[in-house]
Amino acid sequence: MTKNITLSMDSNLIKRARDYAKKRGKSLNSLIRELLNKELTEVTDKKINEMFLLMDKSNADSKGKKWSRDELYD
Repeated sequence: MTKNITLSMDSNLIKRARDYAKKRGKSLNSLIRELLNKELTEVTDKKINEMFLLMDKSNADSKGKKWSRDELYD
């Protein structure tokens, strides 16, 4: 679902951004959407990778214990 928002920016930044988008055959709206999506995806991917690295470094050991869904969400 797409929803409209209002952003405030310096007029010089808006002009530069519009020129940048136009050179790439995009609207300012689509450029901002793509940049935000890319930034947020990269942050999420980085956080996930950091968590996996921490799990790999952990000395935790379940000793073979398996948990049921009910036990995990008690």
